[in-house]
Amino acid sequence: MSSHPYATLTPERVMDAVDSLGYLCDARILALNSYENRVYQVGIEDQLPLIAKFYRPGRWSRAAITEEHQFLFELEREELPVVAPILHGGESVFEFDGFYFALFPRRGGHAPELSNEDDLELLGRWLGRLHNIGSRKPFAERATIRGGDDIRLAAEQVLKCGLMPDDFRPAYESLIRDLLAHIDQQYPADKLKTLRLHGDLHTGNLLLREDVLHMVDFDDCIQGPAMQDIWMLLSGDRAEQRQQLMVISEGYEMFRPFPNHELRLIESLRTVRIVRYAAWLSQRWDDPAFPIAFPWFEGHRFWSEHLLSLREQLAALQEEPLSISVY
Repeated sequence: MSSHPYATLTPERVMDAVDSLGYLCDARILALNSYENRVYQVGIEDQLPLIAKFYRPGRWSRAAITEEHQFLFELEREELPVVAPILHGGESVFEFDGFYFALFPRRGGHAPELSNEDDLELLGRWLGRLHNIGSRKPFAERATIRGGDDIRLAAEQVLKCGLMPDDFRPAYESLIRDLLAHIDQQYPADKLKTLRLHGDLHTGNLLLREDVLHMVDFDDCIQGPAMQDIWMLLSGDRAEQRQQLMVISEGYEMFRPFPNHELRLIESLRTVRIVRYAAWLSQRWDDPAFPIAFPWFEGHRFWSEHLLSLREQLAALQEEPLSISVY
């Protein structure tokens, strides 16, 4: 049997945790698609099902989770389309058998097609409002995007994990050095204006249902530049991305100036995400769910494609950044 903490999170324990808050589970439990945490839809007697989220042990402190929730409550009060946790006795973070967990109302839906300019413009408006709220005060318990420092830490984790085939290590180390030479110049972390962000805003964290678009999963909310919440919404070639940025900026500018000066950060932020993704997999390999879900991580093909992505980023960092005219 696995010694990983999640091995003890049986359906019975999930129900016991939910019941400890005064609910009566009806034994209908559905595991939802989540690797970093464990998330379940839990049936409740004579009520709509709830979503129970069990945070990965050791990743976040109670204070950091509470700060995520407080941000959600703040956004909800301003009528932003987010899904805030359920309060019990004035608290939103609970502990059961060594797990921090929270309950959320169920929200169904599907990922939107962001080729629709109306949806992009709406997202721009929401992001403008979210960033106005996010700029009111900084996070105290959450991380800050540090650019080159994030890459150094992630690369160190990758090299220490022992999962990269030895024949890829020299090229990887060389690429990381070359990438850092550009990112340390292009991403001056100590000089950037930062604010509270969603942090991982892509179509997988957007839910569309009956023409209502919700932003979900603030688990990675972070302090950073506004562009972090924008660049992952872009797709296609440079001309298509430029048009998408124009549409997003039109909505955004209804509430705050669009961060046109941060367009130069996009490729640095993309590089951080690519390097950290491999590090994330390496740091989670002791969780039995990861080798099952990502069996290719130990193979030559993944690392060959990963290094190709890094080479493409090295080229992108040397190109002129995207630019748009903001009206």
